[in-house]
Amino acid sequence: MTIRLLEPEDAQIFQAVRLRGLLEEPTAFVSDHSEEVDRPLSDVAARLIPKEGAVVFGAFIEGKLAGVTGVETEKSARLRHKAWVWGVYVQPEFRGKGLARALITASIEHAFTWPGVLQLNLGVNANNTAARRLYESLGFVEFSFEKQFMIVNGEPHDEILMVKVR
Repeated sequence: MTIRLLEPEDAQIFQAVRLRGLLEEPTAFVSDHSEEVDRPLSDVAARLIPKEGAVVFGAFIEGKLAGVTGVETEKSARLRHKAWVWGVYVQPEFRGKGLARALITASIEHAFTWPGVLQLNLGVNANNTAARRLYESLGFVEFSFEKQFMIVNGEPHDEILMVKVR
């Protein structure tokens, strides 16, 4: 397994993995497949330019992109001490190999190198107990619960917000 920052050259493979995740695990993401399927590759590539305050990681197995996640700081100067982990997804055939743990760990370590970042936040579907256990094992704790956070296929889903403080 190799974990590395994704770059603009990875746009096509990132987009393929991301779209697969949006289709196969729609309750794990706020974004909808229909909102991202026609996104120009140039926009995806721009999102993958590593910069202080916003990066995307990829987990590779035998050269194949198996999983992804992003981490970025808040935009407002008064909130820039917070970074958000987003878009965690590992393709089903690669699950059970520790990729999600490695991706989140890389995100934690990287975000805490950014000047002023004191905490990482993330949101997880309240029904996703496996993800919640993983995040808890990495030091995240629940700080909020939102009923009916999002509606997927007409069904409401609750969200748990979690934080890891430096």
